[in-house]
Amino acid sequence: MEPSPQRDPAPRPDSPKGAERRRHQRARADWPITVILEDGVHQARIRDVSRGGVSFFLDRPIPEMTALRVQFDVPVDSGVRKIQGVGAVVRCERIARNLEHYEIAVFVQDMALPDRETVDGYVRRTS
Repeated sequence: MEPSPQRDPAPRPDSPKGAERRRHQRARADWPITVILEDGVHQARIRDVSRGGVSFFLDRPIPEMTALRVQFDVPVDSGVRKIQGVGAVVRCERIARNLEHYEIAVFVQDMALPDRETVDGYVRRTS
């Protein structure tokens, strides 16, 4: 058996980063979000939303790949629509060294199509 080729851990200069890498357009938001984990319910603040996920601020870390439920309201012409989904944490970064708050990004893989379309409509209207 031949040895595996060495892999270069450094990112390639031509690989997309940040917004270029994202599959769905995002929109800034500043709404409450309910995060439901195995240890209970937590309240957080949304940073931005997209058809594929949500980013929020929370006063505790959540490890990457943690499964969770999210619930939040999106403004629509007739008021608000309650959105629910199930996802997994894909990023968790401490905001500042001296502040115990984290920015957490969640890929929402399970969301009703009408909810996903509502989020997408909000993103298109505000971007």
